[in-house]
Amino acid sequence: MGKNIVQKILSSHLVSGRLKAKTEIAIVVDQTLTQDATGTMAYLQFEAMGLPGVKTKLSVSYVDHNMLQAGFENFDDHLFLQSFASKYGIYYSKPGNGICHQVHLERFAVPGGTLLGSDSHTPTCGGLGMLSIGAGGLDVAIAMAGGSFYFSMPEIVLVKLSGALSPWVTAKDVILELLRRLTVKGGVGKIFEYGGEGVKTLTVTERATITNMGAELGALTSIFPSDAQTKKYLKMQGREDVWQPLKASANAQYDETVEIDLSSLEPMVARPHSPDNVCKVREIQGTMVHQVCIGSCTNSSYHDLMVAAAMLKGKKVHPDVSLTISPGSRQVLEMISKNGALTDIIAAGARILDVACGPCIGMGQAPPSGGVTVRTFNRNFEGRSGTLDAKVYLVSPETAVITAIRGVISDPRDYDMPIIIKDPKTFLIDDSMIIPPSENPAQVTIIRGPNIKPLPKKEPMPDTLHGEVLLKLGDNITTDHIMPAGAKVLPLRSNIPAISEFVFEKIDKEFAKRAKEKGGGFLVGGINYGQGSSREHAALAPMYLGVKAVIAKSFARIHRSNLVNFGILPLTFTEENDYLVLDQGDSLELVDIKKQLKPGGILVVHNRTKNKEIKVTHLLSSREIDILFAGGLLNYQAQKN
Repeated sequence: MGKNIVQKILSSHLVSGRLKAKTEIAIVVDQTLTQDATGTMAYLQFEAMGLPGVKTKLSVSYVDHNMLQAGFENFDDHLFLQSFASKYGIYYSKPGNGICHQVHLERFAVPGGTLLGSDSHTPTCGGLGMLSIGAGGLDVAIAMAGGSFYFSMPEIVLVKLSGALSPWVTAKDVILELLRRLTVKGGVGKIFEYGGEGVKTLTVTERATITNMGAELGALTSIFPSDAQTKKYLKMQGREDVWQPLKASANAQYDETVEIDLSSLEPMVARPHSPDNVCKVREIQGTMVHQVCIGSCTNSSYHDLMVAAAMLKGKKVHPDVSLTISPGSRQVLEMISKNGALTDIIAAGARILDVACGPCIGMGQAPPSGGVTVRTFNRNFEGRSGTLDAKVYLVSPETAVITAIRGVISDPRDYDMPIIIKDPKTFLIDDSMIIPPSENPAQVTIIRGPNIKPLPKKEPMPDTLHGEVLLKLGDNITTDHIMPAGAKVLPLRSNIPAISEFVFEKIDKEFAKRAKEKGGGFLVGGINYGQGSSREHAALAPMYLGVKAVIAKSFARIHRSNLVNFGILPLTFTEENDYLVLDQGDSLELVDIKKQLKPGGILVVHNRTKNKEIKVTHLLSSREIDILFAGGLLNYQAQKN
């Protein structure tokens, strides 16, 4: 039997396990990436292992999230990251060089390789045929130390594309259609592999838009073949030497197949407050808009901004709309400035923001109270924009531009004649803002600002856990709900005592205070608990506050792993109705944990307040159970060494 693309890459990188769905496997990691919101903590964790340098083929530290230097904290962290990278063999992409996923796609991604990144949108590089997985910072630190990455072997879903996109229909509409069909839970435990004749019609940057938002499906990752389109892109980037063909065997098998006729699609939009709340643009056209934002790692490529510039040329942004543009990389910004496209954008009345994530993570450009903002981003969770009652819509750049011009949500097919953007023969190559590591690492001194605090420690798990239910939550709780981002909170990412004060702030402002007064306790959640960002602070800060276990109907993959990594027990209800038995304030107890906690086992939770017992289970492997008993992955790794 022939292999699909995922099986080919996994087979060549497999360290342990078998490629059988739902069994634990471990792979070699070729490359890692971090961004500054997660990187500082990941490097502190790597430093705690006492190694002289990274052991990967390539590791890159990006600064793209915390660019707003309203206080000393962000710049201090940048200096820490640069000096750390220099000392430990890591490349450093300076502030202003670009968003990690776009720059990595441009300058470092390799077809057939493996990439582990401390950001949930790391799968972007799957558009170039690289198996790219988002994970918590501690998992990335272990990979930099030469350790394997462990995960449950997912099912492989073939997304079979046919036909070609019609004018004004884009790659963003492809992934929005998939989200409409499958929902944000539809990719849990799966990898999406794209195939079919329609693949040939999509460029690498279009493919990257699709794989980027595969994260919103809950998938481990998404991947496209490496073909003539891939070779063309790498040649334009001056990296043709790393190209290799990669496709599924003719008789490859898949666990599931989803078919999409590209020619049947039309412009789509995700309505508030979830990326899967999708409908056709024409169904809600006419909705008044206050703000339009173009950018993010999903839609800020050269092609995206050239389309925006061509649509805006000779026109003006509607007087009631604020339009912002965030280029994805310095390469893109410099190219559109040299060819005049940037002038057309500015002349139309757009505001040019930093080359960074910016408003996508709530770092500036918060909408007005109760406002409507249309964005080319990947997430529209409630409050993520920085305004709790704002309504965020996700669209393609084409839909965003016509909306900015007209002042209401509009279908781009009503614009005019289709716009055709020709690829340049070569992209502008200037890696001067990517700083290589020092050739004399012993002479490098790491710079540590006063906001960089020591790693919090956790003791090994006791045989009995007891405490109150500190908070009961509903379905689809995101890491933004647990640990908010934004200009106020993100500067504290290397100061766990300070950042822990904001845990669940948007849901319950008294949570942190209550958790400390009660000496910690339990959390109860619904379906898909912890979806969204990979930020391990959503596990690390609750651990600091004494959270001992989370009992939920189901977990998002990365957050579940982060809970284990920091010694918090993730448990699932065996009967969903048992969710109704637990309430905030209930006193819970788990006894004989070492006896009960076995792979595939059932545990009993005693609700002392209501004098009831409920049964819970888990999906923990033997290795993960050992990690929990050790008090987290860092303790476990130290014991192994």
